This record gives sequence, C-alpha cells and structure tokens, in this order.
Amino acid sequence: MADINIVQAHSLAPEQARAAAQQVADKLAEQFELECRWDGDVLRFERSGVNGSLALRPSEAQLQIALGFLYGAFSSQIEAKVTEKMRKVFA
Repeated sequence: MADINIVQAHSLAPEQARAAAQQVADKLAEQFELECRWDGDVLRFERSGVNGSLALRPSEAQLQIALGFLYGAFSSQIEAKVTEKMRKVFA
C-alpha cells in the first residue's frame, strides 16, 4: 500500500480553509469516485483501494491518502496533482 502525506501551509480563515478543502475533496471525488464526509474539521474520503483524510488546522492543511495496490503504481502522479491543487486552493 502506498501512502501520500502532504502538509500545506495557509493563512485562511476557518470558513475559507473549509471551502478550499472541499475543492480538493471534490477534485479527488471526481477522479476516484470517492465518498466524502466531514467529521468536525476533518474531511474523510474512501472507496475500494483509496482512503484518507484532509485535516484542517489554523495554519495548515494535512492530507493523508492510503492507496491500495492498484492505485499504488500511480502514487507519484497522484501526489503531484494533489500537491498542485492544494497549493492553488490554499494560497
């Protein structure tokens, strides 16, 4: 199983950070047909072969994704795309 861990600094207000996190989740959900749900300040997502969370903190967002065998082969491409998206939305 491949793991992706991304920490993105931000200076957004809580509402703005939540909206940014939702944009990242919407993109992931679209690409991987994930089911997403908020649990406080943590957005959790999952499907067969992919699961993870996006935790919001006052000055950073921490994304953790666990990829199963099938998606693990593409972990570097997935990480690059998600990192770019997080940079854009949390800027």
